[in-house]
Amino acid sequence: MSAPIIEAQGLGVKFVRNRRRQLRIREMFIHRGGRQPNAGVFWPLRDVSFAVRPGDAVGVIGRNGTGKSTLLRLIAGVLIQDEGKIIVRGKVAPLLELSAGFSNELTGRENVHLVGSLHGLSNSFLKKHFDEIVDFAGDQVSKAIDTPVRHYSSGMKVRLGFSVIARLPHPILLVDEVMAVGDAEFRKKCYVTIDRLLGEGRTLVLVSHNEGDLTRFCNRGLYFEQGKLVTDGTVQDALDAYNGVVRA
Repeated sequence: MSAPIIEAQGLGVKFVRNRRRQLRIREMFIHRGGRQPNAGVFWPLRDVSFAVRPGDAVGVIGRNGTGKSTLLRLIAGVLIQDEGKIIVRGKVAPLLELSAGFSNELTGRENVHLVGSLHGLSNSFLKKHFDEIVDFAGDQVSKAIDTPVRHYSSGMKVRLGFSVIARLPHPILLVDEVMAVGDAEFRKKCYVTIDRLLGEGRTLVLVSHNEGDLTRFCNRGLYFEQGKLVTDGTVQDALDAYNGVVRA
């Protein structure tokens, strides 16, 4: 059996609430210049262990605030864990916060080259496939491709970001609620693209609240509650556990 392409071992990450807030003079005297060791600390994920095999399609399920998006950011390397290990054996195509890499002052055309190059696509590849990328993003984006993206709607930015990231040849695909954005035509394009990537043997980790999307794409589910991995089984096992808690 091949080694896991993603492996979490006792994974944990902590955040600090109000960490930018300056202490008042009274608090500085009471706490002698600092805060109590655990004041404001919370763990969106803690003691999480699982393994994902190449070619798996895994749905990450849970209520808002249970660490789903945090997990994707740990896999993508955007966040660094405070406990345990996260081992990723392959490059990642992150379909999350798709407009985050854009520069508002640059045009759509310039941002295609910027974001693509940041993810390892060559200038020659981007030139060759530029028209396909823009066509996929739709007519609105095509008409505004030489306009600074500060004038784009959020939906236009997501469309263009998806069009670029979906071109990456990386073996691991991370998707965070991307298909919840945009109209029916765009969602259909997303479905066709993800079906194609899965058909190529890519590994998918999908965060979604849409049961139809989860059951369509995923053969396995991870259900999280309060930062803990509660269920690791089929996608239906994870959905049943989630729906049981919601009904309760």
